[in-house]
Amino acid sequence: METLRLTVATPEDMESLGARLAGRLRAGDLVALNGELGAGKTTLTRGLGAALGVRGAVTSPTFVLARTHPREGGAPLVHVDAYRLSHAAELDDLDIDFEGSIVVVEWAAGMIEGLADSWLEVAIVRPVGAARIGAGAGSDDLLDGVEPREVTISGHGPRFADFRL
Repeated sequence: METLRLTVATPEDMESLGARLAGRLRAGDLVALNGELGAGKTTLTRGLGAALGVRGAVTSPTFVLARTHPREGGAPLVHVDAYRLSHAAELDDLDIDFEGSIVVVEWAAGMIEGLADSWLEVAIVRPVGAARIGAGAGSDDLLDGVEPREVTISGHGPRFADFRL
């Protein structure tokens, strides 16, 4: 896949990007999200979950590490926050059904290699000096909404070799 670079202006646009991604995902897919606190990782996942029709609110799983969101007639969405994990083996210890779920891992850098043959990587960059309001450590639920984010999407492995958004 060609690397896709986008400018995402608002939190609503980030949710829309998540919804667009949802239309391309299926059971067994792994999405790696990277970006600093407040970048929009959870916001993107919220849009993905809404488009998939998952049950329950999609919020940051920082303190529970992983949340499974079931949905009618499809693979569940498993939302993982690897921020507090020190190595990939701890992610594997969470006993996630990678093959039967759509798995989104926040703070995925260095954590998902070896877990799957293919994954979709989404890197979100906030402008330097962008202010963040609200939520506590590890959460990016509340964004200031004024600075655009730069998003880079790249596919790894055979599943995402011809991925198009």
